[in-house]
Amino acid sequence: MFSFDPYAELAELRPVAPLALTSPDFTAGGPLPGFAWSSDRAGEDRHPTLEWSDPPAGTLSFAISCFDPDAPTGSGFWHWAAYDIAPDVRRLDSSDGTTADLPDGAIVLPNEARKERFIGAAPPAGTGIHRYFFVVDALDVDHLDLEPGSTPGVLGFNRHFHTLARGVLIGTGDPAER
Repeated sequence: MFSFDPYAELAELRPVAPLALTSPDFTAGGPLPGFAWSSDRAGEDRHPTLEWSDPPAGTLSFAISCFDPDAPTGSGFWHWAAYDIAPDVRRLDSSDGTTADLPDGAIVLPNEARKERFIGAAPPAGTGIHRYFFVVDALDVDHLDLEPGSTPGVLGFNRHFHTLARGVLIGTGDPAER
């Protein structure tokens, strides 16, 4: 596991309010549930249930993502990214994270495997414990104007300038366990 926390670094550039983000499926800093692992590792490729509360006034939409900064790529690995989630949403139940499984109007971007869905944890052997950053940003716009098929990195760049509050929930995956 690397020590780099990309969201702490972003907060240095542009501080935002905290957003409470929890999951009934795992404890912050603890291991991901089995179903949130890749089907290649006896998982189900389903994101955990995510719940958030008390977004600030002026929140017009949410963006959500799952990022592994510990992937041995030099640039991490995006497992999931979605945006244009309605401002009244406070919970996403566990699912494969496709557009069909998200609230109306939400848009899912291709992950690193180029699939528009959540892809579960699959840290390679010998790379240590990986951290999976589930992030929900409360945005001050109801729509981000991104090109179809944009990458999660493009979403991250655009949401950075519109984030009012951010919730970060980290789960872990140990390749020695699967």
